Amino acid sequence: MVIGALAGVVATGPMTVVMILLHRRLPRHERYPLPPREITMKLARKAGVAGELTQETRSAATLLAHFGYGAVCGAIYATGADRVPVGAGAKGPLFGLLVWATSYLGLLPGAGILSPATKHPARRNALMIIAHLVWGAVLAVVTEVFLEETKSTAAAPLAGSILPHRDVNRPS
Repeated sequence: MVIGALAGVVATGPMTVVMILLHRRLPRHERYPLPPREITMKLARKAGVAGELTQETRSAATLLAHFGYGAVCGAIYATGADRVPVGAGAKGPLFGLLVWATSYLGLLPGAGILSPATKHPARRNALMIIAHLVWGAVLAVVTEVFLEETKSTAAAPLAGSILPHRDVNRPS
């Protein structure tokens, strides 16, 4: 789960970049805040703190919530990814689509946090679907690399080396 959570955080970076770049290409009337900001601010209003948040705090809270959700979903992915009989190239993007559908068609509307994706413009849905495909693809690759790293002892660049660090005095 820890590896999945870390991979989820890593994957949220490129996803966020894709979201921002595609958001800039939307027609002006569709450039209302992206879902992570909408969700964060809706929750801040429900908690009665929205008026107290500076722009910097809103941005920080949005990023923290977005990357946190990526971590939670990544942890979920890692718990069952090895049981799905398809390659990481398909498994990750499919999981990304599952996260999008579950979140934007079920969880968020059901909790009264965001209107369902069916009520948003098609281009915004396409933006979010593409972003989730990117997230899922990166998630699968990073999870696979991290899992291989924990299994491998022969060539483990993150775990260490059979040679001492160059700063360690070597016996003559």
